[in-house]
Amino acid sequence: MSVIVAGISLNVSAYPLLERCKVTVMSPIYDSLQRILERIDSARQRAGRSDQVGLMLAVKTQTPQTIVQATNALATLRPGPVVLGHNRVQEMVASGPALAEPEVAAHQMRLIGPLQHNKINHMLRWADGIETIASLELANRLEAACQRQERQLDVMVQVNVSGEETKSGVSPEAALDLACQVGELKYLNLIGLMTIGLNSSQEAPVRAGYACLRELAQEIATSGAPGTAACTQLSMGMTNDIEWAIAEGSTQVRVGRAVFGERN
Repeated sequence: MSVIVAGISLNVSAYPLLERCKVTVMSPIYDSLQRILERIDSARQRAGRSDQVGLMLAVKTQTPQTIVQATNALATLRPGPVVLGHNRVQEMVASGPALAEPEVAAHQMRLIGPLQHNKINHMLRWADGIETIASLELANRLEAACQRQERQLDVMVQVNVSGEETKSGVSPEAALDLACQVGELKYLNLIGLMTIGLNSSQEAPVRAGYACLRELAQEIATSGAPGTAACTQLSMGMTNDIEWAIAEGSTQVRVGRAVFGERN
């Protein structure tokens, strides 16, 4: 069987990854991923950046089958593990077995939603990281659970740069102290900051929030405090504001709607 990829006809049997993805390379998800990656690359070039900007698939409400399809499709378009962002622990747990099958491309799962204390162990069964640390209490509970399991966990501190009451995260004023406290924990690896941008169609205030996060990360990473030097990743930007986030230094954008369509 042959398929068309980027205008080139390929024999599927000659490419093992395409063999297991021969449906996804012709799917609407595949086409949507191509468009998103083009947007990311164009925004990166306009910003004068030579580094790669990561794409996290925000898979909230998606079925395990759809997540598998998207994971394999993205793996054919961009090298490296696919990063999956789950808003809910129960959805992460539900998709875990399907994603563990050998025909699924290499991937990482991160929690990008709230975490209740009684679901920590459920999350740790599947998660490679969590991007929503907003209190020392949660960090300490994760530290204790990881210590019991003798494992490391990548974490990001979530910062509410917009000040909107509907958004989670620590205030920018408190971010440095919390990051330094998290950095001291043995089993948690502080890798960066995450935020949900201001809900606005106005470029200037949205970008101001993202610039604030970038400056906070720089302050934390250069603070000299234990465990903070690797706080360099910026998880910011979603479907509507990818370009603005990349212009302000985002290292990872989180996209769901532009890949999967409107949620039911």
